Amino acid sequence: MKQEYFVVVVAHSLRGRLRRIHIPHQAVYAVLAFALLGCFSAFGVVASYARMAWKVANYNSLRHEAEVLRSKYQNLERVVNQKNDQLASLELNATEVAIAYGLKQQLEGPSDLSAEGKLVPTFQESLEDYNYLRSVNLLALASHHSRGFQPNAIPNLWPVEGMLTGSYGNRSDPLTGEGGEFHSGVDISAPIGTAVRATADGLVVMAAMDGGGYGRLIRIDHGNGISTWYGHLSRIFVNAGQEVHRGDKIGAVGATGRVTAPHLHYEVRNHGTPMNPYRYLANANVYHEAPRSEFPF
Repeated sequence: MKQEYFVVVVAHSLRGRLRRIHIPHQAVYAVLAFALLGCFSAFGVVASYARMAWKVANYNSLRHEAEVLRSKYQNLERVVNQKNDQLASLELNATEVAIAYGLKQQLEGPSDLSAEGKLVPTFQESLEDYNYLRSVNLLALASHHSRGFQPNAIPNLWPVEGMLTGSYGNRSDPLTGEGGEFHSGVDISAPIGTAVRATADGLVVMAAMDGGGYGRLIRIDHGNGISTWYGHLSRIFVNAGQEVHRGDKIGAVGATGRVTAPHLHYEVRNHGTPMNPYRYLANANVYHEAPRSEFPF
């Protein structure tokens, strides 16, 4: 059977000679098929590149939105921390005012008990009564404690066993590196959780979170105007109004408040004026627990 083909006539422009070229049908169909396949391949490559470019654009957009949201979250977190510090400061001031003047907020109830009055006090009312009674007790203990000289009221014990890393007086700010900051105590480095002990007999006048950078803070009044401060604690084991003795465990070393590493901030004050604690620590001892006997008798 004779094969079918296309005839292409080519004429020479100068000599005028004609030349016929026989092209089989299968060759023409193969060229068309390859051309169509090439078009599909080119379309696929273009589509793949367009899809990849669209994904990259979406990724960049999502990353930008994530950075914006992270920035907003950090700003909100900063505002919340400031509000918490302000709230802690206000609560501390309110507690000190209540302790100083013995104030008690009167509980207001409805004029007609049969309408909506309750014979059982609410939890908030009970808490207010407890705080008031504790404040009155604290004032009584403070008055009793301030009378006379206490033999063990001089801070002559290291509050924690560690190494001095921050001295009393002017220094550079450990966070910003700027100079001109007055350090009202000393810093004693120790691992988180190390026991902090009272350096003398006294009365706990504060045991709570402080809003001024001390973190968890304990203040002990030793009478005759002498008081000690213990800052940046991780845990507090005493309450305001509690009497403590020299060597009692009152808290644990931490990194709360404005710190760069775990340590204890220790202050000694005379009538509210910070003194150099090293004057008391120079000849002070380190507390050592007495060994426990293995027998109960």
